[in-house]
Amino acid sequence: MIDLSHAENQIQCVTNFQDLVSTPFAGVVNAVCWVRELRGDFSEVVRKITLSGNITEVEEEELRALELSEQGQLAREILLHDLQLLRDHGALPVLNVIKYYEEDDTYPFISTDVYSFHVDRSPVPTDTFLCTYYGDASEILPNSQAEKKVLIPAIREELKKLYDGPAEGFESFLSEYSFDLHYQAKPGSHPINLGHGHLWRLAVDHPESQVPPCVHRAPKERSGYRLLMIC
Repeated sequence: MIDLSHAENQIQCVTNFQDLVSTPFAGVVNAVCWVRELRGDFSEVVRKITLSGNITEVEEEELRALELSEQGQLAREILLHDLQLLRDHGALPVLNVIKYYEEDDTYPFISTDVYSFHVDRSPVPTDTFLCTYYGDASEILPNSQAEKKVLIPAIREELKKLYDGPAEGFESFLSEYSFDLHYQAKPGSHPINLGHGHLWRLAVDHPESQVPPCVHRAPKERSGYRLLMIC
């Protein structure tokens, strides 16, 4: 089950893929969740994949070729089905086994990697889809509980020191280097864990969006490898 006690009505839960992709974002709703209880042994899939580096993209051919138990086969069929659903919708899903992401420590006063709360941006209308099948799951944060890092005075002053240009170009600088996509959780905030097996659709910052983009982050991989589908 998903704990929605702190969701502030931003999440709309649905029971099928068609509703997942067709339910409109409106008002404060900027996340839609197809709630599922999946069968199968996804940990076996992770164990059988040949890993390469911190992040291994699982190709469909390799997934089909794995020798799996009955429970592992159930997990594989779900993965293949989800891949096909998203492709038929026009998305480009990627299935990854993640050991960890690279952290960005370029600037000690602001983190801009995926472990930082952030939003996605696109020049064209689109959504972010993701599902964690195994391992630590992503989190989202109600927008009212998040503050843009570039609006925090101490961080903003440090960013101004990095910028070498006319004052009127500062905001463009923040956007160009994606500083403006990152958020800090306010004191007393309550991140929402996205759980296992649920397929999520999150609002993206794009020119035609009618809602605030969904603030989210990747988890620290404390329990080992993570199996994630994202697009």
